[in-house]
Amino acid sequence: MSKSCLLIIILSLTMLCCTKLDESFRGDVTSGQVKEDSSNAAQLLLGVYRSMYLPFTQQLSIFPLMEFTTDEAIMPTRGGDWDDNGVWRALHEHKWLPNNDQIRQPFNHLNGTSYAATDLLRYHPTEQQAAEARFVRAWVMYLLLDFFDQVPYRDTAESLVEPARVRRGIEALQYIIDEIRAIKPLLLPITQNFRANRFAADFLLMKCYLNKHIYEHRPVLPASPSAEDMNKVIELADDIILNGNFSLSKNYFDNFAPDNSTLSNENIFVLLNQPNATPDNQSFLIWLMVLHYNQGFGCCNGGSTLSDFYDLFEARDIRRGYTYPSSGFPPNPGNRTNVGFLFGQQYDWVVDTPLNDRLGNRLNFLREVHNVETVPSNIENGGIRPLKYYPDYQSPFSPDNDFVLFRFSDVLLMKAEAIYRGGHATSAGPYGSSPLSIINYIRTHPSRNASPLTAITEQDLIDERGRELWWESWRRQDMIRFGTFLKPFQEKMYDSDPKYLLFPIPEEQVALNKYLKQNPGY
Repeated sequence: MSKSCLLIIILSLTMLCCTKLDESFRGDVTSGQVKEDSSNAAQLLLGVYRSMYLPFTQQLSIFPLMEFTTDEAIMPTRGGDWDDNGVWRALHEHKWLPNNDQIRQPFNHLNGTSYAATDLLRYHPTEQQAAEARFVRAWVMYLLLDFFDQVPYRDTAESLVEPARVRRGIEALQYIIDEIRAIKPLLLPITQNFRANRFAADFLLMKCYLNKHIYEHRPVLPASPSAEDMNKVIELADDIILNGNFSLSKNYFDNFAPDNSTLSNENIFVLLNQPNATPDNQSFLIWLMVLHYNQGFGCCNGGSTLSDFYDLFEARDIRRGYTYPSSGFPPNPGNRTNVGFLFGQQYDWVVDTPLNDRLGNRLNFLREVHNVETVPSNIENGGIRPLKYYPDYQSPFSPDNDFVLFRFSDVLLMKAEAIYRGGHATSAGPYGSSPLSIINYIRTHPSRNASPLTAITEQDLIDERGRELWWESWRRQDMIRFGTFLKPFQEKMYDSDPKYLLFPIPEEQVALNKYLKQNPGY
């Protein structure tokens, strides 16, 4: 990694602090060593992209906030494993506090990426390089808005002595929308989906307009969207559809395979993974952590899905479970389910012998799972395990699977929802013009193989989003928009306080920055 990239990472850690910047890294890099000219812009842009790996691909950042707080996922305390002073239970039970480390880390990581993108702009990048950095900044700012309703920001080359200023609510959303619209003409087409591109810009704008009424009215929800905003979602979806770059992939799990860079027809924006080349790449801990210690990776017997969520799928639905071709290794001679939801007796995928748990009992994943597993036989077996990315067995902890951020099927689902919520129905591509036709196109495609629905309700819409986008870090946002996040679900059988529609600002950041205010109720 170049000194320029190292500097970006160093500076990103100081975005919110008003204390003196420590400009050294292992004693050999200072800000004075990086010239403020265009010669560093390309490397600094690479550093901006690399700064996303930590918040997006590791199990201790964004993923727990989007998934373990919902009806889709749970991180059980399994005897002495995964207790961590109760931080995981607090997420699923909606009992988190401002000092929860799984909330503090995403806040800091996202702000670090935002600052890295802003800092690049003082190095005289080309218009395209600047547009890519501004897109990444808009994306992480959008997540800060979604999680915290407070978005710290700095102007280019602004002094770090003063605390970052803060935009909130609709002001922050409008800034993000204006930024995306301003930079979209300068972005690349889809030739490289691991770089910010025009279709990713349209996708992010769709998310902004689809959720605008939530950011405008929370915590007083439910709220209704405007037809104008829904029409913007539909217009943006049609722009993506009619361009012709995307279609549903031949196999649903091709979108997440080790060679998804060539197999997927759906992936709009990804984080590029390259075996033994991607820095800080522990991305598949959030996927491999669901597997038992004896399933080949020495890790981790962690998160599970809930049986009520699993029951949303038909048995025939490929998205529920599939025997993915292994290209020779492991051979999987028993044709066992090796992607999707792993349920029941587990087998060695090399020689097809039954696996045992660490106590010598059969490794048999159960429907039942609890926030705290106390029954000895359930500690290692409790919970159905979701495995969405087929593991790269050549390099499991530095894999070749590109990490998916934006996907085409979500474009179709957002369009269907926008029409359902009052937008003007349009016909673009082979998908039809009604929510029912669009949803059924996805469901009945051979890559999914689910049976068609006969009608569409609001419940059908959120259920289909769950079936299509499970484990892709959208569930919390979707449940809030559909009004189900605060309601009871498995292992949280009570209504939650509306304050939990937002996460608290980490206490140390409120203390350091006079512009940050603790969110109501905390």
